Amino acid sequence: MAVLMRSPLYAIADTVGQPGVRYDLLVRSLCAGGASLVQLRAKGESSQELLRIASEVKRICSNHGVTLIINDRLDICLATNAEGVHLGQEDLPIKVARKLLGDRKVIGVSTHNVEQARLAEEEGADYVGFGPLFPTTTKQTGYSPRGLEHLRQVRSRIKIPIVAIGGITLARAPATLRAGANAVAMISEIATAADPESQVRFILSSLKGQGIHSSG
Repeated sequence: MAVLMRSPLYAIADTVGQPGVRYDLLVRSLCAGGASLVQLRAKGESSQELLRIASEVKRICSNHGVTLIINDRLDICLATNAEGVHLGQEDLPIKVARKLLGDRKVIGVSTHNVEQARLAEEEGADYVGFGPLFPTTTKQTGYSPRGLEHLRQVRSRIKIPIVAIGGITLARAPATLRAGANAVAMISEIATAADPESQVRFILSSLKGQGIHSSG
């Protein structure tokens, strides 16, 4: 996992409904900007189209030495030989996913409270996503914003890396990292930028040295 969390930025490639924005070009920008990990989050695509997108994204990530995580779809992770999968609370159980993926693939799990985070660690998750930390319109989880104090509680109870997600802007990122996140997930902050490549480069420069060593 030290290799996985090489950076305090966990970049999520999601077009957030913007017409004309292509996943491959967005991911190319994220990689060129210096992202070391990209999660592909392409909701609403057919399985065939998602496989096409993920295959191209995997090629781009591999060319840049970037870790690729597939959101939700373990089958797409296997088909493209992506480095890992990120599962929600309603997706396959971690133990089943591990049996199918083996020990060399990364498994991340979305969590929303201390109990879910502890269970994910006990069942073998490599990291947890925790949120929504702040109000967000990108993803409806059914949970109210968790806040920094809840993040601190999770940090005190688990040892695996935490990726904070939900309404995280560059202005909110430093406090989030200080509260115990190893990395911050950003979607709209980079996907809606006029120049995502420059935005990623600026975020990484701003957050340099923060976050990745904060787990205890």
